[in-house]
Amino acid sequence: MGKSLVLAEKPSVGRELARVLGCRRGGEGYLEGDRYVVTWALGHLVTLADPDVYEKKWEKWEMEDLPMLPQNMKLVVIGQTAKQFRVVQSLMKRSDISDLIIATDAGREGELVARWIMVKAGWKKPTRRLWISSQTDRAIKEGFANLRPAAEYDNLFRSAQARSEADWLVGLNVTRALTCRHNAQLSAGRVQTPTLALIVAREREIRNFLPKDYWGVRLKAGGFSAMWRDKNNNSRTFDKALAEKIAASCQSGDAVLTQVRKMRRMTPPPPAYDLTELQRDANKKYAYSAKETLNIMQSLYEQHKLLTYPRTDSRYISDDVVATLPERLKAVMVDAYKPFAQQIMRNRPLQTKYIVNNAKVTDHHAIIPTEESPDLWRLSGPERNIYDLVVRRFLAVLLPPCEYEEVDLTLNVNGIVFTAKGKIVQQAGWKAVYDRSFGMDEEEEETQSLPPVQQGQRLKISSVQVTSGKTPPPPRYTEATLLTAMEHPQAQVEDKNLRKILEETSGLGTPATRADIIEKLFSAFYIERRGKELVPTSKGMQLVELAPPDLRSAALTAQWEDRLARIAKGLERDTKFVEEMRKYATDLVAAVKASDAKYTHDNQTRKACPDCGKFLLLVKGKRGEMLVCPDRECGYRKSVTQVTNARCPNCFKKMELRGEGDNQMFACVCGYREKLSAFKERHEKAGAGKRDIARYMEQQKREEPKNNAMADALAKWLENQKK
Repeated sequence: MGKSLVLAEKPSVGRELARVLGCRRGGEGYLEGDRYVVTWALGHLVTLADPDVYEKKWEKWEMEDLPMLPQNMKLVVIGQTAKQFRVVQSLMKRSDISDLIIATDAGREGELVARWIMVKAGWKKPTRRLWISSQTDRAIKEGFANLRPAAEYDNLFRSAQARSEADWLVGLNVTRALTCRHNAQLSAGRVQTPTLALIVAREREIRNFLPKDYWGVRLKAGGFSAMWRDKNNNSRTFDKALAEKIAASCQSGDAVLTQVRKMRRMTPPPPAYDLTELQRDANKKYAYSAKETLNIMQSLYEQHKLLTYPRTDSRYISDDVVATLPERLKAVMVDAYKPFAQQIMRNRPLQTKYIVNNAKVTDHHAIIPTEESPDLWRLSGPERNIYDLVVRRFLAVLLPPCEYEEVDLTLNVNGIVFTAKGKIVQQAGWKAVYDRSFGMDEEEEETQSLPPVQQGQRLKISSVQVTSGKTPPPPRYTEATLLTAMEHPQAQVEDKNLRKILEETSGLGTPATRADIIEKLFSAFYIERRGKELVPTSKGMQLVELAPPDLRSAALTAQWEDRLARIAKGLERDTKFVEEMRKYATDLVAAVKASDAKYTHDNQTRKACPDCGKFLLLVKGKRGEMLVCPDRECGYRKSVTQVTNARCPNCFKKMELRGEGDNQMFACVCGYREKLSAFKERHEKAGAGKRDIARYMEQQKREEPKNNAMADALAKWLENQKK
């Protein structure tokens, strides 16, 4: 009997599978045991070919050559990871390999990773599928004991491939058309562009907003405050004279309590986390970007094995997971979680009505802790923060509702109505998990403590004042609120059927792709960050006007996702969908060609590009200011000021690196300045050696664009140290 070849998506996952399967003999790019050979991809090893692979003329970006519509899409090996592809291919051709087990991420994109490798490598032997939601030893063993026929996932692969081909046909054609038509680096896509359109529409609302002054009347009586209400129950008026008249008529006398309403209320716990909700809360509490949160989650899932599969859009678990809850609770009986986990375990059977819903579990259940007990000291600060969010939510959803008594008071002063509201918590329930410092509780209307009162009681008025304010503009998006808008973009779609589809599907993008979409908007310089707010650049605002109207609306994604879901269920043929996308791409290119819109570079400098001579553009990247060549084929870019990870010794904020060569200098918002040479000398004295600098450089390299001035300077320093 031959050996089974196991194909994982990443080396870290592959090594863990190999350890559990007893594969200890190492080869280049794989691990081998008596029954299994485990190898891995590095994400995608194979992708759709670039246009020039089909036709030589498509090497150049020329409007007359559009649209590009290859009849049969080709797969190519990605150059940077070709070595690992050759390893996988050679293993697939080994005579002692009898079958393949697909162990890539259990989802649409993971299926595509494996299937394209199989197609390109020419795999023809039997194939099975590992489908698991966590990376613990137990989950891996159970998964291998219950492998499924790969054919069950053929339609999922067809859906993934159709999505990829459609994005190629539409995205590449429209991007080239816009770039050629306007002689600028412009890109568009069916998720990227409507997401940008949301941010641009909000910015226009803000710019066109005219604030209005309003007034209210606050009365104090009997030790509490009450607000004036009109007959429509509004506490604001745009008539200042009316507010002053009401205040004047209530300056003295008594307020009569005409109504005292007490109601017992109950707030159930929120559902467990899916990826988007977790990204939202991480942005609100820790200002992590969606991409940062996803990367931290991957580490907690793959490396530490403490949390279940992150790329999920479900906030519930199914019945079959309930039996594992006691063990998961025992695993989190550490640190501040211990008393809550013990309380839940004491009250058996477990209250699972807020976490179990079979109908709402898709490919993967909600993000919850695994059965692995954590060594919290092994986690980095961000890992600890994300783990904390998930564990608290997991405990909350298993605790009883919060019970409180809500008290509504109505007062009458000379025929004028005032109201007051108070709340008395009787049983904190799940809210006990979230103390005041944690601040993740939903924002509630401000309440106050009320003294014991009775209907008909007369209260002495102690003060009356006119309050004032201005109507605020709609808030700019943060990553947290943008994720919500991407998840629920129905508001911008007029068609009722399409709105319904958007409600039933994942909205703009999927939980797994939204972080990358937001990152693309930054890297294309369509948006910039001001504090937590996302602000469109001039380039971003112009692009939304230049892009074909179809691409600006979430309706296109709604239609695509609905049809891709049908393909995944075997209800529609993928070939029909892709063929329609060819015609659609043709129509979009024609629309761009016919447009008479103009694009203006309003960030052009007088500095010439050293490579092609065109005037450079000054843009704000995610990590600082850059000079970028407007010519797509040139591609020159250079950092001007760069936010580094170096901390100011005075205020500990991140410093910017400015200047060039020997004049490079760190600058902090607090006013601190320090030459790069002095910085290096200070760190050497403090014990930061060559290894520390090298590690720092590697981190910067991962985070920064090309022409990183600081990395270049430190590289020279390291080189001199070696000499």
